Order: sequence, then C-alpha cells, then structure tokens
Amino acid sequence: MKIDELIQTMHQETLDSLFILKPENITYVTGFKPTSASVLIIKEEPLLFSSKMDMEEAQQKSCVPVVEFKSVDEVKKSLKENLHGKMGVEKSMSIGTYQKLGEDFQVELTDVIERFRVFKSKKEIQKIEGAIKIAEDSFKEMDFSDFSLSENNLAAQLEYNMRKAGSIKPSFETIMASGPRSSFPHASASSQKLESPLMIDWGAFYQNYASDITRTLIQNQKEEEILAIVLEAQKEAIKIMKPGVKASDVDKAARDVIKEYGYGECFIHSTGHGVGLEIHEKPSLSLKSDEKLEKGMVITVEPGIYLEGKFGIRVEDMVLIKNRAKVLTSIPRELSLNH
Repeated sequence: MKIDELIQTMHQETLDSLFILKPENITYVTGFKPTSASVLIIKEEPLLFSSKMDMEEAQQKSCVPVVEFKSVDEVKKSLKENLHGKMGVEKSMSIGTYQKLGEDFQVELTDVIERFRVFKSKKEIQKIEGAIKIAEDSFKEMDFSDFSLSENNLAAQLEYNMRKAGSIKPSFETIMASGPRSSFPHASASSQKLESPLMIDWGAFYQNYASDITRTLIQNQKEEEILAIVLEAQKEAIKIMKPGVKASDVDKAARDVIKEYGYGECFIHSTGHGVGLEIHEKPSLSLKSDEKLEKGMVITVEPGIYLEGKFGIRVEDMVLIKNRAKVLTSIPRELSLNH
C-alpha cells in the first residue's frame, strides 16, 4: 500500500494520526500480519509497535519501522509528547480502549483504511486468485460418492486438502450441510451422514488473502428445479455488474428472479459481499446498501433459496469489477451427488 496516499487522505479529513489495532489493517499497511497484540501509529513517520513474540518476523516483513509493544498505556505515554490534534481510530475498536485513548487525545472514528482496502491492486488480485486456485483444486480432489461418510468427515478432508495445497487455514469455518440441514445458510458441519442435496461453502487463504465459494450438489428433479432458479438469479446479477451500478440494484436483480418464481420469502440473506484480507469486506450487495460498484472491487455473488425443513440451494462465485464483471471462479455450478 502507498502510505503517502493514506497520509494525504488523513490530512484531507483533518486527521493528524491514526491509531490502528485491527490485524487486517496492520497487514494492509505494513505487509506484516500480527499474531498477537500490535499497534500501528500512522503519522508523517509511521511506527509499528509489535509484541516480543512477533518482533523477529515483524522486522523482516514490515515496511515501516518496528519497536516493542508492552502496553497501550506505555504507547500512550510515548505518544503524548509527539502527537497533537485529531487521532483517527477504527470503528472496530473496543469501547474500553476508545475511552482510554479519549482521556489524552481527541479521537474520531474513521474507516479510512477500509475504504482503501475496497480497491484491489494487481498484486492483491493475484493473491485472491491464488486463494481461489487452492480452494478449487482442493474441492476437485474430493469424492462425494461415499454416503457412509459424515459432513464432518468431508469438511475435514476438504480443509486438509487446502492446507496441503498451501492454505495456512480455511478462510472461515467450512459449511458442509446436507439434506434438510442445507436449509440453514450458515450450518456448521455435523456428524450427520451424507444426504442430498449437499451444500458446501468453503475458502482458502493465500498470502493473507481469502477466497469464498459455494456449490450445492444435487440428486433429484426438485433440487434441479431450484438450482436452475438460483443460477438464473446469479446470472442476472452478474450481467448488470459494472462500475457505477448501485450495489442495491445488483441485489434487486437477483431477488427479482427468485420472487418471479414464487420463492422471494426463501431468499433470506444479501446477494454478496467484498472479499480480500477478510472474508467479509465492503461493499455489501444488499437492498439497503448505498454503495456503488467501482473498478478493482472483488465481490461474491451468492443467491440462495432455503425451503424450511426440506433443503436449501446456494451457488457462490467471486467476481472482479473491471469495465464489466469478470468471474474469477471456475468450478462448474451444476454438480450432481452420485451414490
């Protein structure tokens, strides 16, 4: 990231410094991902306070100078002499830390780093594509024909495949939900034996960047019918995605298709979200969103239909906004679950 651009934006917003605790924001600015308590102070001369446990790696990877972090009080003490004016703090900061900083500094909530993170550079896109490749290659190695296996067995196998392929961990808890449990959009894997349909929502990390994909494997005609509607909704949403389009209009495009078939009440979440260093970032493809799509955004498109007590179908792909939408994921969307 270009720190001078960030500092320029801070000054435009009359912020004299930033006090950063969120690991993903520290990673974005410095190139180093903390594993324990760290504080990044951004002013004319940025400085990373890193715990002793992280010091060696931080000094190797951080593009800003690193000193040892001992406590927030000690950081405050050293800053009081040098920092004046308004200090920007993250909206994710705990109330306790916010109050503690407010005792000595004029603090103001800001999402300035998150706004920079929305637009992915060429290098960031390559890392996201690396995370997609790990996730897709790992999925292709799976065998879903053994109905004696449990959802837990399959989730563990998929996560093992991703680790083997280079992901330090899954980008989120793998969703492996079959039969009636597939109507829970965020179902954790269970000891239940495999049934149809099988919804799998999974992702990998590559060099700190995440992927997020969903496929639903089906077996009968009713499931095929619902999958066709979901795919049509996804297609209509992706078709209108380009710079300048409202995120809410993308959500509406998918939702209108599902409503048309009489399943409007069964689409119970937003159509998608940004992905990058975190699995959920800006923008949100929801009816309430006032954001507009812009070049460089990487977004999921994931309509779903959930028939309570019966089954659910969701398909999720990752899309890069260029002059139009470029789909980054490549696994077939129509997959059958065979005995």
